[in-house]
Amino acid sequence: MTAPTLIWFRRDLRLSDNAALTAACEGEGPVIPVHIRDSLVDGLGAAPKFRLELGIEALAESLEDKGSRLILRSGDALEALRALIRETGATRLCWSRAYDPDSIARDTRIKAALEEDGVEVVSQPGHLLFEPWTVQTKEGGFYKVFTPYWRAVRGRDVGPALSAPDRIPAPETWPDSDRLADWHLSAAMDRGADIVRAHALPSEQAAQARLGNFVARRIQDYAELRDFPAADATSDLSENLSLGEISPRQCWHAGQRAMEEGKAGAETFLKELAWREFAYHLLYHAPSLPSENWREGWNDFPWKDDERLAEIRAWKEARTGVPIVDAAMRELYVTGRMHNRSRMIVASYLTKHLLVHWRVGLKWFEDTLIDWDPANNALGWQWVAGSGPDASPYFRIFNPATQREKFDPDKTYLNRWLPMGERPSQTALAFYEAVPRHWKRSAEEDYPQAPVVDLKEGRARALAAYEDSTS
Repeated sequence: MTAPTLIWFRRDLRLSDNAALTAACEGEGPVIPVHIRDSLVDGLGAAPKFRLELGIEALAESLEDKGSRLILRSGDALEALRALIRETGATRLCWSRAYDPDSIARDTRIKAALEEDGVEVVSQPGHLLFEPWTVQTKEGGFYKVFTPYWRAVRGRDVGPALSAPDRIPAPETWPDSDRLADWHLSAAMDRGADIVRAHALPSEQAAQARLGNFVARRIQDYAELRDFPAADATSDLSENLSLGEISPRQCWHAGQRAMEEGKAGAETFLKELAWREFAYHLLYHAPSLPSENWREGWNDFPWKDDERLAEIRAWKEARTGVPIVDAAMRELYVTGRMHNRSRMIVASYLTKHLLVHWRVGLKWFEDTLIDWDPANNALGWQWVAGSGPDASPYFRIFNPATQREKFDPDKTYLNRWLPMGERPSQTALAFYEAVPRHWKRSAEEDYPQAPVVDLKEGRARALAAYEDSTS
């Protein structure tokens, strides 16, 4: 038989519009899909690792429907690939590109080593609409502000989405595979896994259904209602996009069709897809985005980062005494996600009212979000904190009370996630079954009677700290 091709699935857990899989199937020999549990997988937080397990499981089922299977291997990625190449006689490897600095460093090392071994390595786009190096300013640099970036990409042709292969040619003999259950990717979630699982929608099929439902029912009012956390107004696709269960190109084409049909919220949806692109554009060109203040002027700001501090624990455990903040954090522990407006509110409260370093929040989201994305998480935290590119001005401090009045006027969101009244909602009660046991939380506990920091005093303190740090 013609030598096999390996297709290494990473954050592209789908069969349709997957250029790497298409390229693998264009060869004459069999195709062997593989996923590797390497140091980057082991370094994921509890919730992203749990969600990855669900995604791998769904991908494996999709491959089986095509007469193929997913081979699982553990260890250093280069050594795992070399072992598979020896066992199968593969002479070609395909993958979809990654754009975060750790993945780039790994992939560069692997490509050089395998090509030296005589293996052809084919990298393909697929995680983004626009390769970061292809979008440049007139001066030849990269964009640092979203609005001109949006003007530069809004009219670009992204090309047609690729169909899933009709068949994935299988080898006569399959190599050995690890058992997914033996990886214990959900272990760190402990009892929270069962609670969050009820709110997760893994698989390519689920992602396509989500997109179709959003375009048919909600995109019309998306621009008007997307900031109301109690409204069923968003696409909820961040969970699927984070693992590539749907491609941004598929979402882009759906949004463009909706705009052509005159659906009012379609352009706003396209802008949100472009914001995701902008985050990766920045991360690619500035790899320190998740770890260093973009604006050096913030290096002298008196951030607090001792995670033993009572106010940081109160924020993490949803006991700040600020209802909208605590409701948002409880939504996170029950569903593994948080509404975008709520993310801005809790991030502003942590970094400005509590004067806690944005890296503390970034790290916590990295551990608790099932839709965690390295670029979006970094840009989001730096934007709210004021330290990032195209950032919110330092004086823009979200007042949680007025945010609640504006975006949750009838307290529907609060009632959904806080145990209010004599008969709390099931979603509010689920919080106590999802959080770590050592928190010793109970629905019978008293809610804090006062916030850990008075909102007016917190705002004044943040402004004074900024003035002192820049004077």
